[in-house]
Amino acid sequence: MFIQTEATPNPATMKFLPGRAVLESGTLDMPTREVAAQSPLAERLFDIPNVAGVFFGSDFISVTKTDGEWQQIKPAILGAIMEHYMSGAALLASGAEPAAADDEFFDASDADTVATIKDLIETRVRPAVAGDGGDITF
Repeated sequence: MFIQTEATPNPATMKFLPGRAVLESGTLDMPTREVAAQSPLAERLFDIPNVAGVFFGSDFISVTKTDGEWQQIKPAILGAIMEHYMSGAALLASGAEPAAADDEFFDASDADTVATIKDLIETRVRPAVAGDGGDITF
């Protein structure tokens, strides 16, 4: 298994791309160890010293560090991700759900404006946010 890494504009956050789907839909932000209890992989990542946050996207895992150098932290993160995927374990604990898109509600007369906003989000905003290790939806 080959896991690519990608720097983000935030020097404390790095993207890890395992080359396979991470979440089928939605995103999952785990800014604390307590929230990470919903994912065995996130728990394993929080066991690594200086890991401050984990974010799952459709095809990437973003890890935020508190301190230290990536050169020292990155091998442990890569090992944890590889072990998780090689074990065949589920990404989420039973009952855990990624953030789903909420039901949309807007006035029907605003449908054209909403369509334009969604297009801008998908083509311009979302790629920029994903480049920083996050995600955004309408």
